[in-house]
Amino acid sequence: MNALADGLFVLLWLVGLIGTFVPFLPATLIILGAALIHELLVGFSQIPQWLWITLLLLTALVWLVDNTAGLIGAKRYGASRAGVWGSFLGGVAGIFVLPPLGVFFMPFVGAFAGELISGKSLDTALRGAWGTVVGMLGGMAGKFLIHLVMGLLVLRAIF
Repeated sequence: MNALADGLFVLLWLVGLIGTFVPFLPATLIILGAALIHELLVGFSQIPQWLWITLLLLTALVWLVDNTAGLIGAKRYGASRAGVWGSFLGGVAGIFVLPPLGVFFMPFVGAFAGELISGKSLDTALRGAWGTVVGMLGGMAGKFLIHLVMGLLVLRAIF
């Protein structure tokens, strides 16, 4: 049973890691769920309570990074609210436009369009759009690192 539980955890953790880069895929919850499924299969015998608390704290950190990185990048480069919303909508459109690459370039297109629609100059719109993308990529990198740590901590506990 342990081999099945261990393999299932690793598979779902990898799905969660990849899911870090896919909007609307709850990568953090997939990783937490993988740990929970693992423990259900082994009778809650391998992951200690302190690790569950750590995983929940890391989940909160992912939420913080996810919700602030894009805004920090956008504000640092002078993006407006319209640019931030444009970036978000572009990211959603990117799921359907040239997947999976659209997820990476459509937020820029959306932010740029949002800035132009709000009356910003071409130069200001480009700068704001770039800022939203820098923030988004920084947030993805931060989330990926946290997801990596979450999985490695669980692996250390179960092996």
